[in-house]
Amino acid sequence: MSRPSDYTDGRDDGPSEQPVSQPKLGVVGWLRWIWRQLTSMRTALLLLLLLAIAAIPGSLVPQRSSDPNGVTQYFTEHPDLAPVLDSIQMFDVFTSAWFSAIYILLFTSLIGCVIPRVKHHIGALRAKPPRTPVRLSRLSDYSDVTYSAGDGVEADAAAAVSSARDLLKKSGYRVELYEAPATKTSPASISVSAERGYLRETGNLVFHSALLLILLVVGIGGGFGYSGQRVVVEGQSFVNVLGDYDSFSPGRFFDPSQLAPYSLTLDEFNVDYETENLNAYGQPIDFEANVTTRTPSGDAHDTAIKVNEPLRFEGTDVYLLGNGYAPTITVKDPEGNIVFTDSVPFLPQDSSTLTSVGVVKVPDGLDKQLGMVGFFYPTAYPLESGAYTSTYPDLEYPLLTLNVYTGDLGIDGGVPKSVYSLDVDGMTQLTGGDTGVESIELMPGQSTELPHGLGTIEFVNENPQKGSYAGSVHRFASFDIHSDKTQLGVAIGAGLVLLGLLTSLFVPRRRVWVKAYDNDDGSVRIEYAGLARGEDPGLADAVESVAYRHGTALGVDRE
Repeated sequence: MSRPSDYTDGRDDGPSEQPVSQPKLGVVGWLRWIWRQLTSMRTALLLLLLLAIAAIPGSLVPQRSSDPNGVTQYFTEHPDLAPVLDSIQMFDVFTSAWFSAIYILLFTSLIGCVIPRVKHHIGALRAKPPRTPVRLSRLSDYSDVTYSAGDGVEADAAAAVSSARDLLKKSGYRVELYEAPATKTSPASISVSAERGYLRETGNLVFHSALLLILLVVGIGGGFGYSGQRVVVEGQSFVNVLGDYDSFSPGRFFDPSQLAPYSLTLDEFNVDYETENLNAYGQPIDFEANVTTRTPSGDAHDTAIKVNEPLRFEGTDVYLLGNGYAPTITVKDPEGNIVFTDSVPFLPQDSSTLTSVGVVKVPDGLDKQLGMVGFFYPTAYPLESGAYTSTYPDLEYPLLTLNVYTGDLGIDGGVPKSVYSLDVDGMTQLTGGDTGVESIELMPGQSTELPHGLGTIEFVNENPQKGSYAGSVHRFASFDIHSDKTQLGVAIGAGLVLLGLLTSLFVPRRRVWVKAYDNDDGSVRIEYAGLARGEDPGLADAVESVAYRHGTALGVDRE
């Protein structure tokens, strides 16, 4: 195809062609261009996808806000990788700078998308249906019929269209009458223009507005909530005050006065294990933490917390996160005075057998500070190498082994130290490893001498009267205490999202026209046509239904 003689592509290839002169955008122009790109629906969808992708690391690595013990364990197991991940906030994904940036951009993009569309939709709702096309026969969904007096119809074009208007209005259409004068090609006509389906766009806007509501509620309302974690051993209590949490993550607008005053005591922790199916022998079937809650007024309530059944109490949700064993260890000095006694939580390393690792720190009462790294085996079994493993997660043959260290525990400098790790740099190992001295091995109720005459250590049996090892070691439960001020708002937003999505998917947007002519012979010619916005497989049936119902309303004899 040849180009016109005055065509130019902006190149200066000869004296007859002039380059295109484009105005410079300037600062304001560039800002407008950036705003248009940001507020396009394509950008909003891309940001929504990026937000979903950015949330994936939060499920792959433990988060400080929900699993601080898991973060500590991750640092222990991956000493080289963990600092790198921490430097890019992988352990704080949902409060990280990069996740917040995507979140804010998505929020801004949705606002820029929704507000102009709402304004346009309101204008469309107030506007009249469009005029009837001159030639309805050009539309794909079209039919016409001519009624004479012999058909039982005693009506002119105006009465026929008035009847069609009433019929369409009852069917939920917005209607408007139009008259067209006669032309050289067509006689005078009267028609009704009807449209319905604006609820589809309303649903679309409700969907996007609900997304905005959810983002707003989570972004602002979440700042007034908090989450904290606490490990509670059987028989011990947790008080809902700031200083009693093992870890605590407040919202941006959190006030300590928001903490509801109550206490929670772990009375007993029960686990049911599979004992019939040999292929799943020893697998946990159910976890149940029996707790007692108390308020300042003295009211006490006994309840149970399960994995998928949190305790909802005093505006907080208490979730069961994990569990394990907490051996009770007592250390005495050479004179027999107790310098340390506590039930120490040991972190499970194997969920199927609960082989666990724990740290005992004795900072005072002995000639030197004492640290011990211990392994607990619920059902110990010796390996050929001389090490132990656990073959079953319940207390069938419990064994505690300890490697003893002396030296500076590093807790006197005021720098917080994890209770689940022991920095042995600068400490002297007294048992295990290359010392030539066997590690301390204790079963519940047994005690032994510490090396170098430091004193004695006892593995306390918590239930010596039972005659078996059942109940000889306390269990602990890890709780997540969560106060979420966004639940109601998110629930409302989620409901509106679903409602808006269903409406936008299943409500068709269509227009229907009924046009009538008075013929010279006294008959009435009526045309029916429809047009859909987008795919509407039911349009043809809808036009046919309108024609049939209209004929019935006119009194057409269909026998």
